[in-house]
Parts: sequence; structure tokens; C-alpha cells
Amino acid sequence: MASETAQGSFWMPPEASTFAGDVDALFDFIYWLNVFFFVAITGAIVYFAIKYRRKSDDQLATSQVGHNTLIEAAWTFIPLLIVIAIFVWGFRVYLDQSVAPDGAYEVKVTAQAYAWSYTYPDGRVEQELVVPEDTPVKLVMASKDLLHSFFVPDFRVKSDVIPGRYTTVWFEAKDPGEHIVFCTEYCGSGHSAMMSKVVVKTVPEFEEWLKSSGPPDGMSLADWGAQLYTGAGCAACHSVDGSQRVGPSWKGVFGSERKMAEGPAVKADENYLRESILQPLNKVVAGYPPSMPSYQGQLSDAKIDALIEYMKTLK
Repeated sequence: MASETAQGSFWMPPEASTFAGDVDALFDFIYWLNVFFFVAITGAIVYFAIKYRRKSDDQLATSQVGHNTLIEAAWTFIPLLIVIAIFVWGFRVYLDQSVAPDGAYEVKVTAQAYAWSYTYPDGRVEQELVVPEDTPVKLVMASKDLLHSFFVPDFRVKSDVIPGRYTTVWFEAKDPGEHIVFCTEYCGSGHSAMMSKVVVKTVPEFEEWLKSSGPPDGMSLADWGAQLYTGAGCAACHSVDGSQRVGPSWKGVFGSERKMAEGPAVKADENYLRESILQPLNKVVAGYPPSMPSYQGQLSDAKIDALIEYMKTLK
């Protein structure tokens, strides 16, 4: 049976990074401290309200005590010491999360509405963040357009991704597995679909993955394209069932005549679809805004081929 830590607790998701336990310990301390004082203070209020309630309409106060120095000092300095302790504890956890160890494996993260992409030291670009276990990984993040926020609940990692500057976070995943990446800064109509994955592999599997390219073993090019449709953020703007979204639906797009906002109609063949992915503002479909970002440098040729193959299946 999996442990509570592996499965997560009532309050928290699984502790999948090395410092997740420290974050949870601080959270639990603050939570139960609040529960203690809530019960103690509320209980005292109820007790005194009952014990010293007015017995008759003409009853007068009997005590003229103005204050108690010892009690006043206690409720001032004890909370002060507790708050200082929480600050010191929290600051140490913050520093641990903010300063990556020397030699951490570095991946560049690019955010844009509405997708994440990850650039590795060898130049490859992926839509899922694949990392080795038991290895510090440093993320250097930037946004192409709006303010976004990178959040992996299982790792207790969260940081704003800001246009025009770099932000960094780091983590060390403890075990192989998959973890969801969210954007937690509202960035437009496709915000809720701006999700990705962190895939943690063993070190040998990660090294083997770095050498590989193309679809996963046993997956057709079209099926890989269907996976990329979600992973690359295409689903945020393009439907596959003919429904209206920010951009044209992919249903029946391949081989169709596309009426342009400017210029003659264009047949949606492989060349047009490839150009629309890499240089989307060259030919804008009539009735849609010229808002699609370029995926130049973010999608490999193999992935573009896979997306086009997937479009061909959407009759």
C-alpha cells in the first residue's frame, strides 16, 4: 500500500520534491496553531459569556479591576515569539526554494498564451518538461506576451513568469512519475487550458530520452499529433469538432479552401498548415483576429508533421 506521503494528505497533494516536506511541515504548524487558538479563544468567549452572564436586569458590575499586567504581557510577547519563529522558519524554506544548487540541470521555460514550452541545453524544444529523478533542475523562465505563473503543486513550486525579464525556480524530483503544470495567473480566455506535464524519469531513461526524437514507441504520427494538440496548447484556440473558438476549428481543415482576410483564398494543404504554425500572421483566415503566436523554434519538424497528420484525420 502506498504511503500517505506518496498519495498526498487530506490538505496537500503528494510530496514529490525534496523540499515539499518542509513546505508542508510549515503549513501544518501554522494550520494547527490557528486551530488551537481558534478553539481556545472561542471556548473562552463562550465560557465567560455563560459564567458571567447578567443574572437580573438590575445587576451591577462587581469587579473594578482595570487590567492584569501579567496576562497583558503574556498575550503580547508569546504571539510575538511565535510570529518571529514562523518568519525565521518560512524564510529558511524560501531561501532553500530560491537558490538552486551549483551544477543544477538547466532548462529554459517559455510561456505564451496558452502553452508552455521547454528548451533543453542541446537545443531541443518540448511541450512537456522531462527531467531525471534525484537531480536538481533549475528552470529559467520568461514570457512572450502576458504575465503567467508556473505552478507544480506536487513539487510546491510556484513562480510568476514575466514578459521582458527572467525568473527562476528549482526542484529535485524524488521518484519517477507525472505531475501537472498549471498557469495560476489569469491570462485570457484560454487560461484554464494552459496546462502541461512534468515527466520524471530515472537517470538512464532520461539519458535515453535525450537521444531520441519522434513519437513515443508504438504511437502513430497522427496519434502523437493528437497528444501534441493538447500538450502544445492548440486546444485552447482550435476545436476539433467544428465549434467556434479564438481560432478556426481543425475539423475538415485539411484540403479545404480557406478564405483569407486579405488576398485570394488558399487551399489548406501541408505547406499552408506548416506556414500557419510557423508564421501565422502571413495568412489570416477571414473572421478571426490575427492573434496566434508563432511556434517557430518551439515545435520541431517532426512535431509539425505529427500535427498535420492529425489534422488530416479530422474529416
